[in-house]
Amino acid sequence: MDLLSAFFILVILIFSAILHEVAHGFVAEKLGDPTARLAGRLTLNPRKHIDPFMSIFLPLLLIISGSPVIFGAAKPVPVDPFNLKEGRKDIALVSLAGPLTNVVLAIITAFLIKAIYFFVNVPSENIKLAVFVLFVLHLIVKLNLLLAIFNLIPIPPLDGSKVFSLILPEKEARVYLSISGIGIFILFFLLLFPIGGFSLGELIFNLLSFAEKLLGI
Repeated sequence: MDLLSAFFILVILIFSAILHEVAHGFVAEKLGDPTARLAGRLTLNPRKHIDPFMSIFLPLLLIISGSPVIFGAAKPVPVDPFNLKEGRKDIALVSLAGPLTNVVLAIITAFLIKAIYFFVNVPSENIKLAVFVLFVLHLIVKLNLLLAIFNLIPIPPLDGSKVFSLILPEKEARVYLSISGIGIFILFFLLLFPIGGFSLGELIFNLLSFAEKLLGI
């Protein structure tokens, strides 16, 4: 992969992750928790959101290594569950807001790609520019779908775990969510070492391909 492509992947990934986190904070405030706003996190200013490891080092490592699955994250937006009105239900809604934002971004961008193909007559002298624009737009779709799929995996502390915990009794849900401290290690283990024919990386890749087909790109 050339340096220019790696640069655009990283930039798109960072801003997509920022929008993901801002969505968490925005929905949390709508549900009664102003913590993210008071912490200055309801902003698109990258300095407020970038985590050196998760936003830059890890994505770059995956890009350079040629990994088929590329992901990253911004610093988690602070949420105080005691301010939320309906406990676990509201926590699940706040958690869903991030991945759904990425899905919406992917859908909007996919429609824009289709509009360019069908309605824009590109002069021959601008073909290279059009190809570059379409390349960037396709990256936006792919990376936002990846962020959504990855974050919906039901392994704490990912967003999907907060949603999955809703179907568990409260006591079991607390125990399940308590593994958040080691969840990231479980996640990386499953990505690196397939178990009994199950490969988390392959599952993510297949879900991404399916989502892209649904969007028609």
